[in-house]
Order: sequence, then C-alpha cells, then structure tokens
Amino acid sequence: MRRGAVGVATLATLLWLAACDVPDAPSSLDATAGGAEGLPAHAPGRFAFGAEVSAARIAMWDIDVRPDGEGLPAGSGSVARGRDVYMTHCVACHGPTGVEGPNDRLVDSEQWDAYPSTRTVGNYWPYATTLFDFTRKAMPQLTPGILSNDEVYAVVAYILHLNDIVPEDAVMDARTLPAVVMPARDKFVVDDRTGGPGVIR
Repeated sequence: MRRGAVGVATLATLLWLAACDVPDAPSSLDATAGGAEGLPAHAPGRFAFGAEVSAARIAMWDIDVRPDGEGLPAGSGSVARGRDVYMTHCVACHGPTGVEGPNDRLVDSEQWDAYPSTRTVGNYWPYATTLFDFTRKAMPQLTPGILSNDEVYAVVAYILHLNDIVPEDAVMDARTLPAVVMPARDKFVVDDRTGGPGVIR
C-alpha cells in the first residue's frame, strides 16, 4: 500500500475512534446505549444516521410486472408516439431500426419456428409484459427510470411493431399489452427438475 493511502486509512480510523470515544453519547434513534457485543460499554446502541423507509419510498421501487400483466400501471402509448420516444432515447444504442446500434439488437428477421442465432425481442422474449417491466426499470441505459409510464408503453409498442408483432395502429396499455402473444412464448418450458443425474450442473 502506498504511503499516502496508509495515511488516509490511519486518519479515517482515528476519526472513527474519536467519534466513538464519547462517554454517554446519546443516540437520537435508539435510547439503548452500550452493551452490544464487540463494542465498548460507552458505545451507542445505534449510530444516529439513516431513517426509516417510508411506504411512499418503498412504492417507488415496488413496481414489478408479472407475465400475466399484474402490476402494470395506468397509462397507454401508441406505436407512433413510441417512435418519437425511441428516436430520442434508444436510437444511439440500438440503431434507427433496432439492428444497427452498438448494443443489443432488438429486431431480427430470422423465423421464429427455427432456432435463431441472435436473441432479440421478436424471436426470444416470451412476454410483452416483462419487456415493459425491463424497459421501465433499466432503460435508457445511462438514465434508467426517466421515462413516464405512457412513454414506456409507447416505446414497447414501437419495438413490438418493429418486430411485426403488433400493427402500426396498436395502442398498448394494461389491457392490451398482456394480450400480445409473443412468437417465442411456447419455446420456453418450466424447469421442474428436482435434482439427480439428469440435472446438468
């Protein structure tokens, strides 16, 4: 370790010890002081930082969408609106038609009754609802979460249209999105193996 790094580590340790070495220091979060295993008797039972997580904050992250559509939010989006969203937020990574970008291809012309060499939305993704879930949580890559529910519905509609899965006049919402049957849905099977020599590790 370099001398400067050792000095920083030593200083951080000393500051921590100094902060802990305050007899009878009250804790604003826990009136119980000392006695915790491995801590000095005068150490506070809890350190006074952090806060209880509110129900509203939990709700911000509790946004899972199931394959059957449970959890889809209110809102809607058309293919036409989705093209605008795509050209603003997606084109740099996925190209203007979903095949040219430096990141994952979204569209492929290979037939779905064969085994495609690429895994795209059209020939691999089993449920349109989980495409919505992934897009809302993880896209755009550098700024995930910035799209409104309407924008996510719209861009998903556009991507489905690029893959010839929904028509140009399609509008996706909590009712229509679960009704989309993805071409690869029947290619997936439930792994119900329970162990033994038949399971490849």
